[in-house]
Amino acid sequence: CHLRLKNTAAGRKELQPPISTPLSSSSDCTDFSLDSSSGNLVNMAAKEDYKWVEEFVDKEAGRVKPGRVKDYLSELFKRRIAVLDGAMGTMIQGYKLGEEDFKGDKFKEHKSPLKGNNDLLCLTRPEIVSEIHEKYFRAGSDICETNTFNGTSIAQADYKLEHIVYELNKAAVAVARAAAVKVTKEEPHKPRLVAGAIGPTNKTLSMSPDVEDPSFRAVTWQEVVTAYKEQIKGLYDGGVDILMVETVFDTLNCKAALWAIDEYFEDDLEGKVERPPIIISGTITDKSGRTFSGQTIEAFYTSVQHCKPFCVGLNCALGARDMRPHLAALSNIAECYVHAYPNAGLPNAMGGYDEDDKAMVESCRDFFDSGFMNMIGGCCGTSPAHIKALAECLASKYPPRKPQPLCTNMRLSGLEMYEKTENIPFVNLGERCNIAGSRRFKRLISNKKYEDALQVALDQVENGAQVLDINMDDGLLDGVAAMTKFLKLIVPDPAIAKVPIMVDSSKFHICEAGLQVVQGKCIFNSISLKAGEDLFIEQARKLKRYGCAVVVMAFDEEGQAATLQDKIRICKRAYDILTGEKVKFPPWDIIFDPNVLTIATGIAEHNSYAMDFIKATKWIRENLPHAHVSGGLSNLSFSFRGLNNLRESMHAVFLYHAIRDGMDMGIVNAGALPLYTDVPQDLLKLLEDAILNKHEKATDNLLEYAEKARESKTTGGTKKKEAAEWRKLSVEDRLTHALIKGIVKHIDEDTEEARKKFDKPLEVIEGPLMKGMSTVGDLFGAGKMFLPQVIKSARVMKKAVAYLIPFMEEEKKASGNMNSHAGVVLIATVKGDVHDIGKNIVGVVLACNNFKVVDIGVMCPLDKILNEAKKCNADIIGLSGLITPSLDEMVDVAKEMDKRGFKVPLLIGGATTSRMHTAVKLAPKYKNPVVHVLDASRAVVVCSNLLDKNQKEDYCEDIAELYQDMREEYYEGLSDVKYETIENARKRPYKINWASEPAPVKPKCLGTKVYKEYDLRELVDYIDWNPFFQTWQLRGKYPNRNYPKIFKDANVGKEAKRVHGDALKMIDDIIKNKTLECRMIVGLYPANSDGDDIIVYTDEERKEEQCRYFTLRQQALKEDRDDPYMAMSDFVAPKGSGIKDYVAMFAVSAGFGVEEAVKKYQNDHDDYKSIMLKAVADRFAEAAAERVHELIRKDLWGYAKEEKMSVEDMLRVKYQGIRPAPGYPSQPDHTEKLTMWKHMNVEKETGIQLSESLAMMPAASVSAICFANPKSKYFAVGKVCKDQIEDYSARKGMKNEVVEKWLAADLAYDRA
Repeated sequence: CHLRLKNTAAGRKELQPPISTPLSSSSDCTDFSLDSSSGNLVNMAAKEDYKWVEEFVDKEAGRVKPGRVKDYLSELFKRRIAVLDGAMGTMIQGYKLGEEDFKGDKFKEHKSPLKGNNDLLCLTRPEIVSEIHEKYFRAGSDICETNTFNGTSIAQADYKLEHIVYELNKAAVAVARAAAVKVTKEEPHKPRLVAGAIGPTNKTLSMSPDVEDPSFRAVTWQEVVTAYKEQIKGLYDGGVDILMVETVFDTLNCKAALWAIDEYFEDDLEGKVERPPIIISGTITDKSGRTFSGQTIEAFYTSVQHCKPFCVGLNCALGARDMRPHLAALSNIAECYVHAYPNAGLPNAMGGYDEDDKAMVESCRDFFDSGFMNMIGGCCGTSPAHIKALAECLASKYPPRKPQPLCTNMRLSGLEMYEKTENIPFVNLGERCNIAGSRRFKRLISNKKYEDALQVALDQVENGAQVLDINMDDGLLDGVAAMTKFLKLIVPDPAIAKVPIMVDSSKFHICEAGLQVVQGKCIFNSISLKAGEDLFIEQARKLKRYGCAVVVMAFDEEGQAATLQDKIRICKRAYDILTGEKVKFPPWDIIFDPNVLTIATGIAEHNSYAMDFIKATKWIRENLPHAHVSGGLSNLSFSFRGLNNLRESMHAVFLYHAIRDGMDMGIVNAGALPLYTDVPQDLLKLLEDAILNKHEKATDNLLEYAEKARESKTTGGTKKKEAAEWRKLSVEDRLTHALIKGIVKHIDEDTEEARKKFDKPLEVIEGPLMKGMSTVGDLFGAGKMFLPQVIKSARVMKKAVAYLIPFMEEEKKASGNMNSHAGVVLIATVKGDVHDIGKNIVGVVLACNNFKVVDIGVMCPLDKILNEAKKCNADIIGLSGLITPSLDEMVDVAKEMDKRGFKVPLLIGGATTSRMHTAVKLAPKYKNPVVHVLDASRAVVVCSNLLDKNQKEDYCEDIAELYQDMREEYYEGLSDVKYETIENARKRPYKINWASEPAPVKPKCLGTKVYKEYDLRELVDYIDWNPFFQTWQLRGKYPNRNYPKIFKDANVGKEAKRVHGDALKMIDDIIKNKTLECRMIVGLYPANSDGDDIIVYTDEERKEEQCRYFTLRQQALKEDRDDPYMAMSDFVAPKGSGIKDYVAMFAVSAGFGVEEAVKKYQNDHDDYKSIMLKAVADRFAEAAAERVHELIRKDLWGYAKEEKMSVEDMLRVKYQGIRPAPGYPSQPDHTEKLTMWKHMNVEKETGIQLSESLAMMPAASVSAICFANPKSKYFAVGKVCKDQIEDYSARKGMKNEVVEKWLAADLAYDRA
């Protein structure tokens, strides 16, 4: 039934074999009948399904009616998934054409070789191109692309054929149109369309071909636009239906093509004809998910969405499977339709493609299952057979994707997308790459040190600038040249170019030059009504064509808006023009700058400038929908130039109030702005009086302050002078100063002097000492002191109190209760857990805030906790724990407290705890308040609220309501989460093709190896310092979050550096005095997996099992059918595979000696060093784990003998293999440690013990099981179901209820 008609020479119509590939089964056959008027075969079965098509089709012409293409496409894409054609080049290769075919008669005398110029075949062998189009149409394609991928003068220059570009494109459309008409006349119910293919050219606007000069470009923006426009003219004159900008590897080239399209139809043709629908297709060049020019798919879409494309998608480069995550990202953001036309897999060694039609269908099926598709086609290596299979097996079987709703958030892009949402109150526009804003930057640019100037840009990004402002306005500078050169250097630097750019100039053409070298979506700063509406509209239309956001200054023909009324009037007028019919600018891309003007000038009318800006901001945000407000802060404080600290404080206070009223962007120095709360109170009052124009004396008062600041600016030794002068203060003030500064040196003599001055020793505590500690508590609570400083203060306090204790003992009978405190807080680490660093810090912080802290230590059974609480008459009980079994112990404590009738609040803290676990598992077990405390800084507030009679009731009510909401959310979530049965989960394990994998490496020696007194000096370089700073609750902000960048952090950097220095000194002391001992044991064994178990054999004969390690498998339902349900046993070769595999394991400890050293520090009342020692021991233990794992990889097992890796990369887990620990996400069951300890005889060989709750002792210990397979990776088991627990219990030979207790936090159900 698959036939076509051919007119013979005699006029008879004969049945001929079909052009399309024969269909594989009878089910593919379709009923045809002969149209008596035309003699064409018509698909009758499909007619009834396509009645809607008739209004769009001109049957006689065999095409969609002129002017109705967009309407037809819109209806088609709503109804079904459309089909694009496949590869042109692959098909042409099949014809084995020679040089003469490409030259033909027309170019017979052309001197340059033309073979390989496929586009030329439209002129020299049009019948071949037409036949290929026809084959694709008959295979099911709705749309075919013209054979014009290289149809620009830039690409044709390689063949010296620039002059034929117009002719070539026009002819290509004619060839494709002939095939489309032919097939459409046969099947008028399914009209075929022609898309003009616009390729990327062979030159890039974003990258330099010269490695010596990264700012060089082989082509200019205007040259690319001109080349594209010539091609577009040929395509349009040829009668193309669609314009398709495809295989985009450089977004800036694509934007030039889009500019050319818009310019041709709007300017050249004066908008008299409707622009054809635009389809854009990008190319992800590798698995990183970025285009060749570095953009993410979200950034790419953001950069091109201004042209309102009909469809955006991906093609080429990757096979379908690797394209999937990027299509997902695009589908999640695109407000238009989405397509894909992937290659037939990845190229083989010979450059061919091996994926046949059936395999490609399966590769693409997930696109359809996931609802990503509106159109599917094929790229390199595909043929009509591929297209036919995609059309019949996928496109016809699935509903089309619905485009995302219109996003009214401002979206910008550099290499990455930035979306301004309501959750982002303020966008920091980094100002230091502004000639007028930075002397350093101006000097570098003026001296043409552009590469050095890049560091200024990088500093801004690293200091938090979300957008980078670039301004080159200077009378002695070529603004265009400077702007373009600097931006060309930024574009290929990913650390800088990841953020969007704001091109900034008072001259429009300088900013425009900047837009022509940046591929992302920029901000243009600025335009205004200063020169009237006509120019304003002209510029706005041009910026809309570039696709950028725009800053609109509050200027008009009368000048700058200074008053509130002028600001409102001008901004309203500009908004109406921009969003009206003449421009139709997206309102969410409009940023108003209502002019931040200078205050405190001494001129009365200037006093209201700041307040007028704030009020105008509020009005704009409330009355001009979606518009944003920005401003440059430097003008505000211009009166105080030279007083940078004052100016920065002024900016901080102004921003605080302006942001509250809607200012959501600002040009600021990202690294210099202080916090509002850091501004001294006396200065804050002066600044707020002036900024908010509170009274007429505000300016005079601020000017007086500034004058004093200016006079004292010259001093350079103030701190040294202050350091010497404090000893001259009164003894009370000296004690307070010592506490705040943490100075121990003079504490005994000062305390003795104070004792003699006061009537009673207790008065020294209640007076100057408590005054100092109160100040410390206030500073800490306000975030103006760091935790190590607080602990040092506590050490001073304890030293002073310890000195007074003997004297107070003598007066005990007379003085009665010696201590006046805010309340008694008992803290304990629960049974089975030996970790107490965090608990100790909480204790110190609370003590600093006048709470009496009773710390009963670690490994505390519930009886001890509750008995001691009764004994000391505790007002609050605090429980701490680090390991997951501690969570269960805390539940038991809560239940027992309820049973015994306790009324005191219960606090929960520690690394393994969470607010959700507290709300769901703990709070319901105890009738009285149960509160989760995130860290030490929150402890004071929580305890104060719980013990304040005026606040307790409301506070506890709020907590109860919050936890109730969280419980409801949790249980609702549980009902939504679906789980696979363990039987089915095992059918989808993590698959490793063991037959094709290299054979596992046999370890150098099998059995155990013990290391004692391991040299700590060897471990120093392996220390990961980031957890150390977290121990001290020193958390840098991005990008200075991690070591060593944390030292640069504006808030915690200085303190982090000091604490780090103290740690290094202690490490030197530990090594010198051998304070700590490190012990390690390693085991290497023959092993194979048996389902979810790992068998360890006694020897290489593998006949006798020595032991089994039991693993748990993921059960939470995986939506992606390719995602496995993982268990650690998947990383070991199966028992029946015949492959000999191995596992390693280790236990290390650097905690031997900690207990003795801590006692010494505690006797000396030195909490700081006590905590420091434990923190350092923990770091040594983790460093030992890294070192021993390295020994396993490179020597003992030797599967990575050639590994050469920095410690930094090691800490980033870039090595082969993994080392998960029992009790952690990959195997949350701590009882597996029992097998490990027995198997390696750990306690006997090393002295490392296990507690009742299987915590390792000493606490500074680490253990793990090691896997070598290159595909092994860390994962989280997550929640597990009852069927797996029952199976797991049976395999382990343990009772269900025992296993459930150990895995309580990991159950997907509530145990009885």
